[in-house]
Amino acid sequence: MVKEVSFEDIKKLIIECANVTTDFTPDSILKDDLNIDSLYAVEMILELEEKFSINIQIEEMEDLIKVQDVVDLVNRKLRG
Repeated sequence: MVKEVSFEDIKKLIIECANVTTDFTPDSILKDDLNIDSLYAVEMILELEEKFSINIQIEEMEDLIKVQDVVDLVNRKLRG
């Protein structure tokens, strides 16, 4: 089981889930920079849950502003 994810791991997943074609950094804003709307966000969360065997609550999605926030959330969940 994965113990920690990197920005690159999450970047690949975001590119696949949201069809993001522009390059981005950990500081990129999901909604503004990557055009990730609520539908893409839910798809991304479901993919994260499946890929990393974690459970993310809907309320936690509200805290995901930057790509780094996604990395941090997944790592918190993996650590338990």
